[in-house]
Formats: sequence, structure tokens, C-alpha cells
Amino acid sequence: QVQLVESGGGLVQAGGSLKLSCAASGRTLNNYRMGWFRQAPGKEREFVAHINWNSGITYYTDPVKGRFIISRDNAKNTGYLQMNSLKPEDTAVYYCAAKLLSTSNYNYWGQGTQVTVSS
Repeated sequence: QVQLVESGGGLVQAGGSLKLSCAASGRTLNNYRMGWFRQAPGKEREFVAHINWNSGITYYTDPVKGRFIISRDNAKNTGYLQMNSLKPEDTAVYYCAAKLLSTSNYNYWGQGTQVTVSS
């Protein structure tokens, strides 16, 4: 079992930055992929970015490319999402999730952290 706890959300003005953290416990994330998702009010949850824990290979959805950076600290078993040049449309609850690379679906989720970007 993997437990995930997000932190770092808050209120920021447009153009500002926030760094979200996702601390994993229960086991190390070797052979896992960590993903970040977000859900805005009235909208479906959407994928933001992921990182393969062993290789560090990353992937981003187009709206955040060049603004967000996903990373991980193996020693701390913690993933991060650095969010720069934030826009009001980035406002959402952000969730981290984890899955084994060999599986299709994310089966471990955090509780979410609110990010609000004011115009």
C-alpha cells in the first residue's frame, strides 16, 4: 500500500508561483509513476503531468508545458509540482497519484490540495 499526502496549495495572484509536494509512505516508489491531476469546480478531473520514478522521464499536458515542472526526490520519497506563471484557469484541487508502471490505472491517490489563482 502507498499513502500519499499533498501539501503546498494556497492562494496566489496571476503570474505567481506555487510548489506542491506529495509525500509518499508505505513503500518506496521504485517502478512507480507519480502523476498530478486537477479538478476545477464543475469540471472533470484532468491529467496535468507525470514522472516515472526510476528514470525521471516526465510528461505534461499541453496547457501547462513550459510553466509547470514535475520532479521527485528519491531520498525523501516525495514528488513535487512547481507551478509558475499561474493563470486563473489553473484554479483547481490538485491531486497526486501513483501507480506501478506495469498497470493501467492510478490506484493510489492523495486527498488533494486547493490552488486558487486570482486575477
